[in-house]
Amino acid sequence: MITQDQFQKEIALIIANAIREDVGDGDHSSLACIPPETTGKAKLLVKDEGVIAGIDFAKQVFDHVDPNLKIEVLVEDGASVAYGDIVFYVSGSSQSILKAERLVLNAMQRMSAIATKTKSYVQLLDGTDTKILDTRKTTPGIRALEKWAVKIGGGENHRFALYDMIMLKDNHIDFAGGITQAIEKTRQYLIKTGKNLKIIVEARNLEEVEEILQSGGVYRILLDNFNYEDTKKAVALIGERCLTESSGGINENTIRHYAECGVDYISSGALTHSVHNMDLSLKAV
Repeated sequence: MITQDQFQKEIALIIANAIREDVGDGDHSSLACIPPETTGKAKLLVKDEGVIAGIDFAKQVFDHVDPNLKIEVLVEDGASVAYGDIVFYVSGSSQSILKAERLVLNAMQRMSAIATKTKSYVQLLDGTDTKILDTRKTTPGIRALEKWAVKIGGGENHRFALYDMIMLKDNHIDFAGGITQAIEKTRQYLIKTGKNLKIIVEARNLEEVEEILQSGGVYRILLDNFNYEDTKKAVALIGERCLTESSGGINENTIRHYAECGVDYISSGALTHSVHNMDLSLKAV
């Protein structure tokens, strides 16, 4: 997985690029009618319900735009919120508040939606030993924010990108000439490059699970689109030899059943690609 330093660099890049995209050579709406010395105060108002996420990100945005802005936080990331709740107040230069407004809202609305959905999945797994994982099915350019939101909602992050874990999926296996060949070529690659990366291999059926186990050296086997019965059989077959992960079209109605099959992890792209943004607004007070 990526380090905290790498993650923070991703966040800084997101902020810088978003401000470049949104502000360009200036917020001319504010520059045109608000004198530069004008100060004000605004509140982040919740107009929905769920899990709030992105407060720490908002702090970084405000600091990037204007280090003199003051933030008074009333609730923390991961808290449950309802219509009418106030998350924080921001005060200082009115021009600066308006320059940061849209980025803060866009990010927090999406992050809160992801955290809310993740928490609902975590609650469905309550009482089992199974953990929920995100995927790489994220919005290009803001993956760090979306994976951060999953953590806030109580989930866990899968690999961050292609560079921090090896995951041999069906296309890799087919292009490599089969499971055994793909795993052996991967081992040789890691030796040659000196990289210390965990290996996950996707299995499409029980026969492929057996072949993966015969090759050995795998950190986790991904059981892709298995039914409940075959998932139970695969978990029994794998035992303690490596970790297990279920994936493929798993939703609110099926996630508990897969967890009860005994898998260690369930990964779901829906955490990040199928959410409805939380309604938030930044209002002058």
